[in-house]
Amino acid sequence: MTFSLHAFSSADTAFDIQAAALEDIRPHPTEASLIQLGQALMTELVDLITDTALEDVQTILAESLIGAFHSASGRISRDADRARDRMRQLDRDFDGSELADTELQAASREARAADVAATAAELIRDAAAQTWTVASGEVWTAWRGGRRGTRLTAAQIEARDLLRAVEEQRREARRPKGPIVAFRGAPFADSGEDAGRIFDALNWAREQWPDMALATTGAKGAEKLAIRWARQKDVVLVLARADFDRHGKAAPFRANDEMMALSPVCCLSLSQSLRPGEGGPAKPFGPALNIGQQARARGVRHLAIRARSG
Repeated sequence: MTFSLHAFSSADTAFDIQAAALEDIRPHPTEASLIQLGQALMTELVDLITDTALEDVQTILAESLIGAFHSASGRISRDADRARDRMRQLDRDFDGSELADTELQAASREARAADVAATAAELIRDAAAQTWTVASGEVWTAWRGGRRGTRLTAAQIEARDLLRAVEEQRREARRPKGPIVAFRGAPFADSGEDAGRIFDALNWAREQWPDMALATTGAKGAEKLAIRWARQKDVVLVLARADFDRHGKAAPFRANDEMMALSPVCCLSLSQSLRPGEGGPAKPFGPALNIGQQARARGVRHLAIRARSG
């Protein structure tokens, strides 16, 4: 059995250690080099098309580049899942033979290698997305049996442990570690004053709950500003996207229901732009009003974002 030749150092990340543990004699790119690649790709794209005729479609091109690595990560993850499916089948039908043991080890290696490759694509994607946010101020978000006998071989133990670890890791990754703060804001509330007060409210919330996660639907305007804040502050995001295909016009309110089901400690809302004369409708944004109503009905703290006094 061979492993990647790698001299570990204090600079190695968890990804670097996981990659080096693969049974592959070929070297693996480090986390730092993958991040540098994502930054370089986006920087090169932005530098090339800025102040050119392609500038009008700059956002489409940038988001397509980021989305390509997001799609690649998903495809590779599905390969890993298929390898784990084979592991389950091989483990279920294991007959104690050397051939079965070898096949199980091979499926385990394939799954671990695919997991590392998927993470590599995510590192490139996230670095490119962060570079795009710095360059443009825009935030990218993703669219959418029985066996006889008791003798276990080393390969079986490794496979079962790996399956349990992957499933637990996925559950943990989806579970915010701290309390949840929910935010709903009007899509037309995107003025400079709106942004400043949204950031003030979110900074206040983070002072109250330093390990908070931010729940929002990811809608344009105020909620995109909140997402930008979360990315800058390295705050976990929980997205409850409105499903218009399933719920039609009720989708934004169903998204509120999803966020309230998360048992937030506080709800923040901005139902109207603080600069209403700059093009937004005079009527307040209904879903932002609704989450305040739901919070009060459930006894959850609710703060409506308002203009600075004076």
